[in-house]
Amino acid sequence: MRSTILVIDDDDKIVSMLRRGLAFEGYEVLTASNGAEGLNKMLSGEPDVVVLDVMMPQVDGFEVCRRLREAGSTVPILMLTAKDEIEHRVKGLDLGADDYLVKPFALEELLARVRALLRRKTETADSSSAALVFEDIMLDNDSREVVRGGQRLELTAKEFELLHLFMQNPKRVLSRDLIMDKIWGYDYSGESNVLEVYIAMLRQKTEEFGGKRIIQTIRGAGYILRGDS
Repeated sequence: MRSTILVIDDDDKIVSMLRRGLAFEGYEVLTASNGAEGLNKMLSGEPDVVVLDVMMPQVDGFEVCRRLREAGSTVPILMLTAKDEIEHRVKGLDLGADDYLVKPFALEELLARVRALLRRKTETADSSSAALVFEDIMLDNDSREVVRGGQRLELTAKEFELLHLFMQNPKRVLSRDLIMDKIWGYDYSGESNVLEVYIAMLRQKTEEFGGKRIIQTIRGAGYILRGDS
């Protein structure tokens, strides 16, 4: 069965390029020229991946992402932005986007990121449903809930996957390359700090209610989930 990709962008040239490129790769492609139209198309059936432009009039990409996550949708979202500024990337990720790509971009890179999102979606669906526990944190893969010290943590899809990886490998140093491969499925450019952004956001949320730091940085080696502060 072909995967369905919904492209939401008000730039006709980009939409045309993505429609041709994605269709050539065998995907079924749906398009919307603005955020409102994109949300309406989601009502008729959730696609496998959403490619979402940030800068659109009226209902922008941030608002589309926010509404989808508030409605309970877990569809992978790849955000497109013309702004290569950290605050825009952080805002999109914090609203629940799974990945971002800065315009202008190469079609080959977008296709690689779509494949990675689809692969992660399949792996998540096939993963064990058993709850994982580490100290005072409980992660339930069925309900996608995370609780620490009795307080429920509101994590984005990627934050959940990252914590899930750590909790599957407690007290084991995970290299940056390993984490990138397991969570994103491909290598970012050397200057990208997307992993560091996610680690910072995950630390903030897991420590929000006074919990001690459990995600430690091992300088020159990677990150580890352990109880010492």
